[in-house]
Amino acid sequence: MGISIWQILIIAVVVVLLFGRGKISDLMGDVAKGIKSFKKGMAEDDTADETPKTIDHQNSEAAPTAKAEDQTKAS
Repeated sequence: MGISIWQILIIAVVVVLLFGRGKISDLMGDVAKGIKSFKKGMAEDDTADETPKTIDHQNSEAAPTAKAEDQTKAS
C-alpha cells in the first residue's frame, strides 16, 4: 500500500493550483538561499577552527616583571 506516481502527480497539480507557479518558485528560491547561507556559515566555521592561535609573549612577560619591580620599590 504505497504511494503511486499518479497520486504524487495529483498532489503536485493540486499544490500548483492552490499556490500558483510564481509563489512556489519564490518559495524554492528562498529555500535555495537558505541552503547557500548555511553552507557559507559552515565553511566559515571550518576556516575559523583551522587558524592557529598566537600568543604574544612580550606582553605576557612584561606584566609580571613590572609587578615585581613595583613590589621591590615599595619595600
